[in-house]
Amino acid sequence: MQKQSAVRYEKNDHVARITLDRPEVLNAMNLAMHEELAEIWDDFESDDDLWVAVLTGAGERAFCVGQDLKELAARDRAGSAAPATFGSRGKPGWPRLTERFDLAKPVVAAVRGHALGGGFELALACDIVIASEDATFALPEARLGLMAGAGGVFRLTRQLPWKTAMGHLLTGRPMDARRAYELGLVNEVVPGDELDACVEGWVADLVRCAPLSVRAMKEAATKSATMPLEQAFATRYPWEERRMHSRDAVEGPAAFAEKRAPRWEAR
Repeated sequence: MQKQSAVRYEKNDHVARITLDRPEVLNAMNLAMHEELAEIWDDFESDDDLWVAVLTGAGERAFCVGQDLKELAARDRAGSAAPATFGSRGKPGWPRLTERFDLAKPVVAAVRGHALGGGFELALACDIVIASEDATFALPEARLGLMAGAGGVFRLTRQLPWKTAMGHLLTGRPMDARRAYELGLVNEVVPGDELDACVEGWVADLVRCAPLSVRAMKEAATKSATMPLEQAFATRYPWEERRMHSRDAVEGPAAFAEKRAPRWEAR
C-alpha cells in the first residue's frame, strides 16, 4: 500500500503551493510530515522557476496546531523520544522552515482557524501572513510542559513589544486575528470566504516584482535586523551582489522607459 502524503505540493506560474494535509487532526505535524516538508523546501529553494511559496493548511478548522502530541506521547511511552529543546537538528525534516535562515525567496502564510504551537511558529517564520477573521494564534507550550523551541520564544519577542510577547509566552494565552493584526503579526485580515482571493492578490504583487530584487531585500532585511545601521550598510549580501550585476537590473529601467511590462529572467 502506498503511504499517504501528509503534504500537498503544487507548482504553477512561479508559485509553489504547500498545503499541510492532515485536516482530521487539525494539520498536526508528525514526523512523516516533517520529512516531506524538508524535501519540499529543498525543492522550492533549488527550483529557479519558483519565486514565491504559499503555505496553508487543509480544511476549515486549522492552519496547523503544531506538533502531533499523540504521536509524541506514544513515543514517550515507547522510550523512543529523546528530550527535545530548541531547533530540529538531528530530527526528521531538518532544517525545518523555522530554521532555514538563508531562505531568500518569500513565503506567504494563509491562515484559517487555529495556528497553535508549531503552527504559530511556522507563521512567525513566514514573510507575509494573511489571516481569516476566525484565525487564532497561540503558543500553549508552557501549559504542556514544553518549550516553543521552533523559534517561537525567539521570534515572538522580536516581532512584538517585549511585555506583550512575554504575556503570551508565559501564559499560553491566545490572540485572535484582529489582535494579531493590531500588533503587526498579520498583514491583512479578511472574511474566510475572501482569504484565497486576498492571498492571490499578494502573490500577484510578489510575482510582478523582480525576483532577484525581492530576494535581495529579504536577505538584507533579515541579516541586518540586529546590526548597527553603519554595519548594515557595510555588510556584503550575496543576493544583492547577484541582483546588482543581473540582467534584471537593466531590464527594469528599460521596461519603464519603453512603457512596457518587464520580462524578468531571475538572472
